[in-house]
Amino acid sequence: MTASYRYDVEVLHLLVSPAHAYFGRARDGAADVPTTDADHVELVTGKGIIGDRFFGKAAHMDAAVTLMAIEALEAIAEDLGVAPFDPLLTRRNVILRGAQLAPLVGEEFALESQGDLVRIRGGRPAHPCAWMDRMLAPGAHAAMRGRGGVRSQPLSDGVLHRGPAVLISPVPLEPSRAHVPTLLRPSRLP
Repeated sequence: MTASYRYDVEVLHLLVSPAHAYFGRARDGAADVPTTDADHVELVTGKGIIGDRFFGKAAHMDAAVTLMAIEALEAIAEDLGVAPFDPLLTRRNVILRGAQLAPLVGEEFALESQGDLVRIRGGRPAHPCAWMDRMLAPGAHAAMRGRGGVRSQPLSDGVLHRGPAVLISPVPLEPSRAHVPTLLRPSRLP
């Protein structure tokens, strides 16, 4: 990774859950599964977060860890005119403050916290599911499109800690735009 940009961020939440809570029909309600908002998590190269539902699953190797900006959730709540959401209800693994994540799709970047460095590859946008209307607020599914975060793959073993961190990026980022939706499909201009 030839990183040349460093951004101070804060790791607010680290969600680990051994099972899926949102499956089937939303009207049936979410499954009652244990969920931990950990002080730190251990990432394993190519597998994800130890103890999480996506860890080592072949279908999720390139998208085992999902990162999201809290600013996006705050903007969605404001857009919908509702109180701030519990970030854990989104089921994203890593909730950050101060990180514009969309430009990291397809890029190798790193998070450094408490002296530990974890290299990560941004895989694809984390599209919201219809469950967001039930779990957050009516309209959240649509409002979350383009700002649901980034699904990613750990490229190194390491520990990620809650608290102050540094995001090391190979591309320039605009943290003040962490809440702005990105285009889901590139426009085709003549």
